[in-house]
Amino acid sequence: MNMDVKSLIMEAAKSAREETGNHVETQFTQPPQWPVECTVGPGLEGAIACESAVGYVNGTAGRLIYRGYDVFDLCAHSNFEEVAYLLLHGHLPTASQFKAFSEKLKKYRHVPLTLRQLMGFPIESMNSMAALRLGTLLLRQVLTFRDLEDGRPDIATAISADEDSVAMEREPEGHQHATYEFTQQKERSPEQDSAADISSCYHLIAALPTIVAAYHRIRNGQMPLAPDSELGHAANFLYMLKGEKPTKIEERVMDVALILHADHGMNASTFASLVVASTLSDIYFSVGSGIAALNGPLHGGANEEVLHTLKEIGHHKNVADWLSPKLAGNKKIPGFGHRVYKAYDPRARILGPLAKRLAEEHPEHQELYLTAETLEKEVSSRLNSNKKIFPNVDYYSGIVYLCLGIEPYLYTPIFAISRVAGWTARTTEYLEKNRIFRPRAVYTGEFDKKYTSMNDR
Repeated sequence: MNMDVKSLIMEAAKSAREETGNHVETQFTQPPQWPVECTVGPGLEGAIACESAVGYVNGTAGRLIYRGYDVFDLCAHSNFEEVAYLLLHGHLPTASQFKAFSEKLKKYRHVPLTLRQLMGFPIESMNSMAALRLGTLLLRQVLTFRDLEDGRPDIATAISADEDSVAMEREPEGHQHATYEFTQQKERSPEQDSAADISSCYHLIAALPTIVAAYHRIRNGQMPLAPDSELGHAANFLYMLKGEKPTKIEERVMDVALILHADHGMNASTFASLVVASTLSDIYFSVGSGIAALNGPLHGGANEEVLHTLKEIGHHKNVADWLSPKLAGNKKIPGFGHRVYKAYDPRARILGPLAKRLAEEHPEHQELYLTAETLEKEVSSRLNSNKKIFPNVDYYSGIVYLCLGIEPYLYTPIFAISRVAGWTARTTEYLEKNRIFRPRAVYTGEFDKKYTSMNDR
């Protein structure tokens, strides 16, 4: 069955390459000469903020690249642990490197003190992303010395200058070395990390699934399960959620889903993480800001909305009648379209066939898949002659998770436990040549207004 998943992915890859080729957007793949000229829209749309070798989203060709590797190939041949290592370190691990990395992840999954603190809060009444962000902050408190009074970075020990004491309201000059280098290391317990080195990234990647699974079980009146050191990352997450070891096909599909969500360019949550890190805050706060951004309905949670839509339609024979008034009213169809892709989202190309295969094995969800398939065909036939609108990653991912027995309120946290690999990889990369983010705003207010006393207003 694992080979069957591989064949489905390679068939999707073949379709993508036949339809769109391998066009490279040179404007986004050549080393920039700072300062750069670009067209910027509201919300910094189109702005070039930094350089990165972590990942590349080719919106024209519908391709997603991690460190030079096509995501189709990684999903077909790799697993999440290997991909996380790749994103963090820039190369695929050797056998010994993979073993050492996997052993660290297995060790760092165990966070009993964090879970004990988490259970002291009424998390069963919290939404899942609020609980995850709280758990991340508690993890920081347990694992680091950063909450101590002397745990903050000391600006006096920094070499170079990038803080707001430097005049920033000027034309950008593109300095290459505006970097903080701390010359003194604070003493700390051997059990604590600095919240700034690679072990902190490992801790976050390993522990976030444990926190999410614990929240799920506590919410449902069950005690959290200890991680199983015999299981891989994806399988262990499913085990901690449901209390039973997943089948090979469930483990493989979960691995693929985590790989597909691991990184996706300069999206809102990644940008939020980088902005916080650029102030020389620590990786835990940076990831916490990524979680906070992902909590917003314009970024995370779209796959839940897709499921609600499909259930609202009710049956695949109802699709045409449901869609007509939506299009007539120019309403958004959940799960279609993407800010970047002008071609079929490569992640949806993979998740679609996986959803179909899983639905065949879960008859209770087959009608839901048929409704999704019918809606895709109907939207395509009505809109793609001029608008080129395709399903995005959220369209089929909810059906995949549903077939894996995962509740919809966990879909956005699953996004986070995967994307933490990309957040940490891009954050550590950016800090090598750190420049605090400081865009400007155009002032549209008034001038020369005269102050009047309160009695005269």
